[in-house]
Amino acid sequence: MYEFNKKQKIMIIIIGSMIIIAFLYYIYTKDEDTVISTEENITENIEKTEETEEVMEEENHNIIVHVSGAVNHEGIVELEENSRISDAINKAGGLKENADTKRINLAFKLEDGMKIYIPVIGEIVETQAGNNNIVDETSKYVTSSSDNVQKTENNQKGQQEKSEKININTATQTQLETLPGIGPSTSLKIVNYRQENGKFKNIEDIKEVSGIGDAKYENIKDLICVE
Repeated sequence: MYEFNKKQKIMIIIIGSMIIIAFLYYIYTKDEDTVISTEENITENIEKTEETEEVMEEENHNIIVHVSGAVNHEGIVELEENSRISDAINKAGGLKENADTKRINLAFKLEDGMKIYIPVIGEIVETQAGNNNIVDETSKYVTSSSDNVQKTENNQKGQQEKSEKININTATQTQLETLPGIGPSTSLKIVNYRQENGKFKNIEDIKEVSGIGDAKYENIKDLICVE
């Protein structure tokens, strides 16, 4: 059997070592390329996601308005930003035959949350609070979301104030006694007066009750009502 001499053994060891080093280098560089490629893919995906989100944001810049009155399909419509009343009308199926557009500026620019009312010919529409001396009559027919909120708050406030007052046509004797200066005897007179004469037509009629003069009326007039 052939035996390698010392010099040959050294050469074999050197060559083997070079092969192992070359193999390890190949594996390392391949893994590094894979890592770089993965990082590039992640970066590319992030950029694509950001671009998609920007496009979606641009597409979501729409407004929603409420169209009612002399249109074919009343209700909520979605429009592009900077749309006009004419666009809202088209979205609502167009105008009815009796629609009066002479009083409306069809080029009026809309904002999100607005309500547009299209009147019919000959219809009388009251001016909204705060829109007196209108130059552009369109203001009568376009209500912003803030106007709606203010109207709701005013209505709620009015209803609350009204509910806190005592209705002298329906109040019980006990409820009447909660009014300043109205004791058991006077409250009984009020109840008896109603039974004999019918309901009070206005709050000043309560002065017809014996014992309620001008001074006492001044104390209770802001606390009573008739319905």
